[in-house]
Formats: sequence, C-alpha cells, structure tokens
Amino acid sequence: MEVRPLTGQGLVSVLKDVARLRLSVFRAYPYLYDGDLEYEMSYLKPLIDSAGSIVVGAFDDGKLVGAATAAPLADHSDGFSSGLQKTGLDVADIYYLAESVLLPDHRGKGLGHRFFDFREAHGRRLGFKHAVFCSVIRPEDHPDKADYQPLTPFWQKRGYRSIDGALAHFSWKDVGSDEETEKALQIWHRVL
Repeated sequence: MEVRPLTGQGLVSVLKDVARLRLSVFRAYPYLYDGDLEYEMSYLKPLIDSAGSIVVGAFDDGKLVGAATAAPLADHSDGFSSGLQKTGLDVADIYYLAESVLLPDHRGKGLGHRFFDFREAHGRRLGFKHAVFCSVIRPEDHPDKADYQPLTPFWQKRGYRSIDGALAHFSWKDVGSDEETEKALQIWHRVL
C-alpha cells in the first residue's frame, strides 16, 4: 500500500478515480448518495482550479483504493457560509478537509490517520489556522444504519470537535429516491 499527496497535474490525473470512489463509498450509510460521474467531475473541478488543493491517494498495486481531498474553504462551496457565520471563524483562515473515501477492504489499517496527517500538514504549510470538515446528520433510528460504526471517536482523538449549531446544507438524491432532498451536515473543527 502506498499513500502519497498529489497536487497540480498529479491531482488532475486521479480525479476520475476519486469520483468513482466517491460514487461507490458514499452509496453506503450515512450518505446514501445516488450520484453520477458527470456531476462528480463537476463537483471536483474546484480542486483543479485551487492552487491550495491536495488529494491524498492510497494506492494498492497502482490502483487508487482510497482518497482524501482538501482545499482552502474560500475556494470551495458556498454551502458553509451560513453555518460558519456565528462561529467567529474567518473563511480565509480555514482549510476544508472535504472527503475521505476508502474501499471497505482497506479500512482499519491506519489510512484514515494518514489522510488527515497529509491534509493538515499541507494546510499548515499554506498558512491556514483552522481545519473543518462535515458529517451528514441522519436520524438515530434510520433503517439503513444497521452495522454502521460512527467515526466520532476517531475524529475526537484527532482533536476535532463538532461546533454546536454550525451546520452546512447540501442537497443530493438518496439511494432509492427519485429526487434530491436537502441534508444538514455537522461542521467539525480544530485549530491547525
């Protein structure tokens, strides 16, 4: 297994594979995301346009089996604006840790820590003071929750805390649904 940071052209070369990983991993609970490759490529385009973006890739025999992305929050979606207004944090000081996606067979081997280590270090090198990410909020009694293992303990061990009342709002189509619905996502934060 090889884990390496990718920027510039290296980042561009793996984006289609990152999109495919997102489609696969985010189909499962809690995201239950039913997307398509065309939308994914459009969603990932800001990574190409941002000078501060990074993809951390996990490769098994040369095949991308996991990826984590990050970029300056100012270069990312506007969906965070209202959620961060009451926090006192300046968007210009925030490095956004977008997604971490890893195929199930490769979990539990420390790759999540490596994903965070690389992205946090990159954000610090760029001069960012804060890191944030989001997690989707689903009802505790959701029927698809079954064997889901929450990542809250992992995030807390890394120094992240959920910000009370700080929510981002995004819409997507759930698996088995005909139309998009808005979801609330909890914003998590730590000082870099």
